[in-house]
Amino acid sequence: MSNLVLVTGAAGFAGSYVIELLAAQGADILAWHRPGGRRPYDSPRTVWQEVDLLDFGAVKRAINSARPSRVYHCGGVAHVGRSWNNTAETFAVNVRGTHYVLEALQQASVEARVVIPSSGLVYRPSEEFLDEDQPLVPASPYGLSKLAQELLGRRASNGRLSVVIGRAFNHIGPRQDPAFAASSFARQIAEIELGRREPVVVVGNLESRRDTTDVRDTVRAYQLILERGQTGSAYNISSGATVAIGDILDLLRQRATVTVRVSVDETRFRPNDAPTLIGDSGRIRKQLGWTPAIPLSRTLDDLLMYWRQALRTP
Repeated sequence: MSNLVLVTGAAGFAGSYVIELLAAQGADILAWHRPGGRRPYDSPRTVWQEVDLLDFGAVKRAINSARPSRVYHCGGVAHVGRSWNNTAETFAVNVRGTHYVLEALQQASVEARVVIPSSGLVYRPSEEFLDEDQPLVPASPYGLSKLAQELLGRRASNGRLSVVIGRAFNHIGPRQDPAFAASSFARQIAEIELGRREPVVVVGNLESRRDTTDVRDTVRAYQLILERGQTGSAYNISSGATVAIGDILDLLRQRATVTVRVSVDETRFRPNDAPTLIGDSGRIRKQLGWTPAIPLSRTLDDLLMYWRQALRTP
């Protein structure tokens, strides 16, 4: 049995932190990235490979060659708001791409554990605490695509292949795409500090409250779920507390070196945005011993510093 760890979507937000975590532990890593996508970065004991998740032939050849024993399937389309206007790609990459990865593993008779990062958005919208037994009624194309991934994973578990699910709620941090709220706020503030834009941060809906965790805590949960989670089970990854999007903006504005005003752009509102989303992570805390360790203050410090440094780098 191989000791190789496969990470799909390794050049993306969560995937890059999975690589960072595994490399620090001395793992041998095969990192898949989208052809023509974000440029890979140097990482110890990591081999980068271009693989199109929608090319079944390419996926099969890569799996047959690597025969990994552990798989972090982080590849996918992650933006909830864009899924309404980009439904075809969201389903293609998240659902068909997941099917191809799992089918290739099965056809190769690989013995492996696989973690599928899902989402708290698979649940029916509610302002109550959501545990893993709540009704699975997604309210967005993105949430529906994540639920389909989960069902594919459960069907694929066959003894040799052991699939587990991590239902991550909102997670933020350095390197996140600025299409997401917190990263957008931080980038705009860094641009204002450099004199590259007017001292106004343009925002969408600030009233929503989200259960928010640092991405580094989230990927640590993925590893615990992969290594010790019960086959076929789902585990919420959440802090158990909410913060308003407007409060995240205010905390970032307090960290700015200049005075920053706010302008609300209603075209940035999502078609269907639940007022509150909060997860009950009792299962992962009790069974696997996970708890979030990084406070929001550090996450926001690191996020703003990331954009300050990134915008100064040619």
